[in-house]
Amino acid sequence: MARLSHLVAASGVLLSGLGRTIAEPFTPKHEAGRCALRGHCGSKSFFGSQLPCIDNGLAEEPDENLRKQLTDLCGPKWSSGPVCCLPEQIDTLKDSLSTANQIISSCPACKDNFYNMFCTFTCSPDQSLFINVTKTIEKNGKTLVTELDQLISKEYGTGFYDSCKDVKFGPTNSRAMDLIGGGAKNYTQMLTFLGKERFGGSPFQINFPTEYSEPGTGPLPMKPKKCNDEDPNFRCACVDCPAVCPELPAVEKAGSCRVGSLPCLSFASIFTYSILLLSFIVSIVGHVVWKRHTKRRSERLRLLTDAAPSDDEDEGYLTQNGAMFDRPQKTYIINTWCDAFFSRLGYAAAKFPAITIMTSVIVVAILSASLFLFFEIEQDPARLWVSPTSAAAEEKAFFDFNFGPFYRAEKIFLVNDTNPEGPGPVLSYDNLIWWMDVEKQVRNLKGKSYGTTLDDVCFKPTGDACVVQSVAAYFQDDPNMVNPKSWQTQLRKCADSPVECRPAYGQPLEPNMILGGYPESGDPVDATAFTVTWVVNNFPEGTPELSRAMDFEEALKELLLHVQNETTHRGLRLSFSTEISLEQELNKSTNTDAKIIVISYIIMFLYASLALGSTTLSVREFLRNPAVSLVESKFTLGVVGILIVLMSITASLGLFSWAGLKATLIIVDVIPFIVLAVGVDNIFLIVHEFERVNISFPDEVVEVRISKALGRMGPSILFSAITETVSFALGAFVGMPAVRNFAIYAAGAVFINAILQVTMFISVLTLNQIRVEDARADCFPCVRIKAARVHLDASNGTQGARFYEAPEESLLQQFIRKSYAPRLLNNRVKAGVVVVFLGIFAAGVALIPEVQLGLDQRVAIPDDSYLIPYFNDLYDYFDSGPPVYFVTRGFNGTERKHQQQICSRYTTCQQMSLTNVLEQERKRPEVSYISSPTASWIDDFFQWLNPDNDKCCVEGRQACFAKRDPSWNITLAGMPEGDEFVHYLDKFLSSPTDEDCPLGGQATYGTAVVVDSEKTTIPASHFRTMHSPLRSQEDFIEAYASARRIANEVSAKTGLQVFPYSVFYVFFDQYATIVSLTGALLGSAVGIIFVVSSVLLGSLLTAAVVTMTVVMVIVDIIGAMAVMGVSLNAVSLVNLIICVGIAVEFCAHIARAFMFPSRAFLERVKNRFRGKDARAWTALANVGGSVFSGITVTKILGVTVLAFTRSKIFEIYYFRVWLALVIFAASHALIFLPVALSLLGGEGYMDPDADGGLEEDLAARRYRALMPDDSDTEDEA
Repeated sequence: MARLSHLVAASGVLLSGLGRTIAEPFTPKHEAGRCALRGHCGSKSFFGSQLPCIDNGLAEEPDENLRKQLTDLCGPKWSSGPVCCLPEQIDTLKDSLSTANQIISSCPACKDNFYNMFCTFTCSPDQSLFINVTKTIEKNGKTLVTELDQLISKEYGTGFYDSCKDVKFGPTNSRAMDLIGGGAKNYTQMLTFLGKERFGGSPFQINFPTEYSEPGTGPLPMKPKKCNDEDPNFRCACVDCPAVCPELPAVEKAGSCRVGSLPCLSFASIFTYSILLLSFIVSIVGHVVWKRHTKRRSERLRLLTDAAPSDDEDEGYLTQNGAMFDRPQKTYIINTWCDAFFSRLGYAAAKFPAITIMTSVIVVAILSASLFLFFEIEQDPARLWVSPTSAAAEEKAFFDFNFGPFYRAEKIFLVNDTNPEGPGPVLSYDNLIWWMDVEKQVRNLKGKSYGTTLDDVCFKPTGDACVVQSVAAYFQDDPNMVNPKSWQTQLRKCADSPVECRPAYGQPLEPNMILGGYPESGDPVDATAFTVTWVVNNFPEGTPELSRAMDFEEALKELLLHVQNETTHRGLRLSFSTEISLEQELNKSTNTDAKIIVISYIIMFLYASLALGSTTLSVREFLRNPAVSLVESKFTLGVVGILIVLMSITASLGLFSWAGLKATLIIVDVIPFIVLAVGVDNIFLIVHEFERVNISFPDEVVEVRISKALGRMGPSILFSAITETVSFALGAFVGMPAVRNFAIYAAGAVFINAILQVTMFISVLTLNQIRVEDARADCFPCVRIKAARVHLDASNGTQGARFYEAPEESLLQQFIRKSYAPRLLNNRVKAGVVVVFLGIFAAGVALIPEVQLGLDQRVAIPDDSYLIPYFNDLYDYFDSGPPVYFVTRGFNGTERKHQQQICSRYTTCQQMSLTNVLEQERKRPEVSYISSPTASWIDDFFQWLNPDNDKCCVEGRQACFAKRDPSWNITLAGMPEGDEFVHYLDKFLSSPTDEDCPLGGQATYGTAVVVDSEKTTIPASHFRTMHSPLRSQEDFIEAYASARRIANEVSAKTGLQVFPYSVFYVFFDQYATIVSLTGALLGSAVGIIFVVSSVLLGSLLTAAVVTMTVVMVIVDIIGAMAVMGVSLNAVSLVNLIICVGIAVEFCAHIARAFMFPSRAFLERVKNRFRGKDARAWTALANVGGSVFSGITVTKILGVTVLAFTRSKIFEIYYFRVWLALVIFAASHALIFLPVALSLLGGEGYMDPDADGGLEEDLAARRYRALMPDDSDTEDEA
């Protein structure tokens, strides 16, 4: 976008006509009514501006024409009295002030002070009192003034500066002071800038001394106008004068509720737990004291009546197994139905294994076939993380359609931080010359595919010059302009006054846009870094223009990679990014991580396959008869179980690919982990239970034994499968495609896996058992192992039931049954478990507010990516924020009331109009994250119509509104409406932005306003401003939230449809709702878990305990996220959904084993346990080993491998979260859940398999008889 020519040139031209001085001594006479200079005497050079003549004569009365010229330009106070100027000076003054007028006319006070100062300087009859000529030259017999002193009072100088310091110039999105005062910070700097002799500025030097010893001289007693002047004719608008602005309501930031330094939630959690812990300690102490008291009172009676120690003392045991007296007697109809269904299903799958296997394979093959036809992976971040129906996506589409896609930025940082002694200046003469050569290479660069050059695709706001923001622009991009001795002076001058060193495209370059690593008030020569940005036009996807732009970017990337090596030899460091870089590096990250993920899954596969074989093969048996291992091995069974997992994944991918759902990299990477977590555990449970049935019912045919095993484990598998499937399926209601598609694919894979496990796997298990009983080798079933026949019963060929043939319990099962479960259910241990786990839960709740939002781009790419240093440098050295647009749609700007809703520079504009609010928000950047003035097209459009700017809107060789009735004025009364508004707006938007009329809208607003001439309305327009520097994910999120808040407030107060847009908003839209979305998803999942648990377990109390345990696991994981630096985003939300499903998997089997205790295990409960304690012991002894070996160890092995990934995103969001999941879920399932069930669990039900009369009773007794006697060990425990 083109910028206006510097005002300094205007004021310099203005000053060029302000008098010529005599050379001779100094102004000899200083008295009222006497001049110091008058008229034009020539110029220093052919192209120079006119210099004033020295003239210490008396002021003279002007003629009528001169008087009219003077009053028209400088106001009615010049309507009488003598003057010290001639007509040619007034003409020059008018031309010069016309440029300044376009910049500051929106603020009447600033304009009056500016005009008053220069009109007084030029024509005051008392010139000699405040002007003293100090240098002259002789030329053509005339004495020309080349330097003078002008006295301005501190009061007027300060008032002048204060009235102008906040005035905004919309077209450049900057302060007017940057143009008229060179970015001055006080009035002396402003005057110094205005008086400095330079090309395009003042043609002679004007000094403004604060003290002067010349007798008879002194500043005139002029009183400046204030921007909030009492006279409404001089009062400025809010946008230019903070003093007149209404105060915006305070904004309360989210999470501002604190108690001291702690968030309220953290304080409440800690306080509540402390109270509960104190109450618990007091109750324990009270209980102990009371027990001792009662013990002393009843000691004799107790000794006479009860020879056994009390249960509370946890010593000794009863002579009979009391647990059997408390065993459940009722049956639960739903469990009975489930048991019967799965028994029949198991029998059918075992009876017809070939049909079952072939049917499963065919169905899976049909579903998987869609992978080859419809499978697609979505890699576009905008389509992954933003719902196509969300506000951000619709707003981006609206912006792109009306204003075109946002520009593409190619950016580099050159940094001097490689020296051992520390960072140093990056700029030197050699480095500048070298870098200019690099920029020349970029200009000459051609793409490999289309031969695209920078000139072909760059953004050209003025139509002829590319936007390249570089320090080279301070030297006109010309190495010849870099003087080895004075380049530092030139750099400082340009940094102090960027308007004097504008690049070819016309926009002044602020030093913070191109230099970094030095303090704001420091020397730019000491900058340790500089940045260069090439701005490239963007185009819709799939267009040839976009392909050409990407062709150039690919060539630029290759060039900059080469330049990186050059910088190393120079002791510097170059980092860069092109628009295509991020997506390429993200894909590279995925390819790198794929190897780690595959290795992780292979390890889990191997472990599961080998561990299954250990269920029936002990070390002792192997040493006694090694041939047995060839038969008893279940490696093939494990491999088939893993193949079933893969089949369920491919079937789900194929099914939903056919339905049109695109997969994501998260789906490809993560779903195998989920299905393995669920599937492997179910396989372990089925196999373990089947081995127990083999012991109890050795004489039954394989089909019956399979039926009994699945009848018992099927309901447990159903319980976990339903809760997990429904939990994952909840994500389908989320608009975010990455989360929604993952949830659907995961739910489908888990559900299909469960079906295959109770059908195909059961058939394979049947065939495997037949192989074992026929003494055939695993993996090679055609080979019969005769040495293993000693384990076969010769009578019927089925597995024998002799004691020596019974499988030996694994060490893990023995440990759980003999040591772990008895000690865990000790009363004192249970109390400690409750205290510790509730403490961890309270800590998790307290840490929830500390979880940050966001996903740092540096995390999502490989550690060795060239983008990592770039993002670091961007945060460290770039001191400017991204642009933000406040977009109006359906805005009828042809009506006055709507114009007043968006304007700010006119007296009838609404106080809370769009641009007024934006200006007020700019003044509190710590809340609004807005740092620059707003480019308001309607304000500049009306200023462009101002007839005083007679070179802007011109019709018939005169200003458009020169003779308008009503005339142009700041009340908007004379502004156009209806068709006239549209007519002049079209002219404004096509008016070139040049030195004659910097207000022209072509470069600045040509694409900012969409005009519908037929409907005489404005379908779309935008108001541009800038964010403050955003240096963290929190800053980006807060900036988006603030912009959204501002737009909503403006919409509510004005009735306009306003929304904010910046290029990064579409990626951060998820954080506006992610906290509530996370709460809704996890809360819904927990609610469903409770409902399903209640139905399938038949107990509200047990369902509540399971649900509470899952909640504790999730809260603890969220707390761990805060500690481990894992932020909340779409990736971690997916992981939290996974955590819910896996946590249920850990808990479901133990909870069901508690509610439906196995009679064979219940009869082995030792005397100390009764009721719920006995059932909790039974649950641990029955399925605790499967939960540990089938889920916990499998997951630990798989997760550990992820620690070696090169990608931070997998190390942080997968390794850390999944490690926390395994630790918390396993500890809660194996430690807290049994304790909680023993305390709060519901009444159990009779196991249907245990209610079979004499046969079942004998089978149970047979199982007990075949197990080694361990009474001594357990009693000691």
